[in-house]
Amino acid sequence: MRTLVLGGTRFLSREIARQARDRGHEVVCAARGLAGDPPPDVEFVRVDRSEDGGLAPVRGAFDLVIDVARHPSLIRRAVAELAGRAGHWTLVSSTSVYADPSEAGPALHEPLADEADEADPANYGPAKVACEQIVGDGALLVRAGLIVGPEDPFDRFAYWVDRFTRDGPVLAPGSPDDLVQLIDARDLTTWMLDAAERGLTGPYDGSCLPFARGKLLAEIAEGLKVQPELVWADQEFLIEQKVAPWMGPRSLPMWVPLPDYAGFMARDTSATLAAGLHIRPIADTTLDTLAWLRESGHTVSSAGLTAVEEKELLGKLA
Repeated sequence: MRTLVLGGTRFLSREIARQARDRGHEVVCAARGLAGDPPPDVEFVRVDRSEDGGLAPVRGAFDLVIDVARHPSLIRRAVAELAGRAGHWTLVSSTSVYADPSEAGPALHEPLADEADEADPANYGPAKVACEQIVGDGALLVRAGLIVGPEDPFDRFAYWVDRFTRDGPVLAPGSPDDLVQLIDARDLTTWMLDAAERGLTGPYDGSCLPFARGKLLAEIAEGLKVQPELVWADQEFLIEQKVAPWMGPRSLPMWVPLPDYAGFMARDTSATLAAGLHIRPIADTTLDTLAWLRESGHTVSSAGLTAVEEKELLGKLA
């Protein structure tokens, strides 16, 4: 089986290329090569999809094409330039395509208009809707939730792994009963490749079933064999203290404001689980993430609180 990964040099797309290679696929990764290197023993073709004809260096036909792009212009060029050479198409989309994050309903954003700024983070959801429409109903549309695990550069899960390896009380956001959802990149990849090989099409939400934030933190602690002292801060306090949700500087990951985002990590993914998605234990993802942090030397900095910020906030709660 010949598989084209549009990307293949960073986190999820790199994992896709790695697992496809391990299945015996002939793997071609097409990317600019600025984000990193593809896994060993795959063919790498340097391309620039921002230009018309950018995929011209990619030769031959493919049984599977897997794309992680977020910009409709890149998807549009790929579909046009690979016409007649692509078999099954998989697009890694996002649960951000859903229009109302306050509930876990099916309504989608309107697709991003052609003249809109597709690079603006505020347009991410509509841009992904446009990407889905470009590849069409005959593609597998994987609406991924929060993707975590080794090689994740965004630190939304790694922050908690790293924090629990250090001493002292831990500031935890919101309520332990608030819902969260996530998926290990390796589990998502395994399912996507299985589904693509079977020719599965249509939209599927790619994540675990929702569960409580307190359970998440307990399972991370269990994996690390630690017993952190959790100090829960309600969202009113966090907002007052200008703690950002989700990611970025002075943030607490795995927290989103309620009720505005009550549906954001509360989607029913039972259809995807019934279609073969397997979810590994949080403790396993925790240990593998910790091993990667130590082996790679990655510094957790894209999300979370600094030690000074956390101590300051804990002092105000005392």
